[in-house]
Amino acid sequence: MSSSAPPPFPDAPRERPPWPGHDLGLPQTGPRSIARFGRRLIAIFIDWAIAVVISIAFFHYNSFATLGVFFVEQALFLILIGGSPGHLIVRLRLVPARGGRLVWWKPLIRTFLLCLVVPAVIYDRDQRGLHDRAVDTFLVRI
Repeated sequence: MSSSAPPPFPDAPRERPPWPGHDLGLPQTGPRSIARFGRRLIAIFIDWAIAVVISIAFFHYNSFATLGVFFVEQALFLILIGGSPGHLIVRLRLVPARGGRLVWWKPLIRTFLLCLVVPAVIYDRDQRGLHDRAVDTFLVRI
């Protein structure tokens, strides 16, 4: 007779971390905590509004020009000061996950993926969109 031992149970699902950024070693609130959805949304609306105003002023509101202005605005400000105008107004900053200084090409790739929209709306339990995961960065409060 063969033993009829029950099959082993699969690994238990991982529990949710107590707060976004916990697994990354970031605090729950205050400076260096992960930026929450509301602040991100306000920041992107501010940045898009700036791009629309510039597009109206110089391109008679062309949708592709607006997207181009948005791309340049995001990439340039992220490279130079670590945050777009919208980020800085709502007190956010883009930082590399491994610390140190933000390498110039990461904001370019991140912004390109942000302009595609889909990578930005798919995010993990640390509230990092695919555009942030692709270049190993995250938005934190300052």
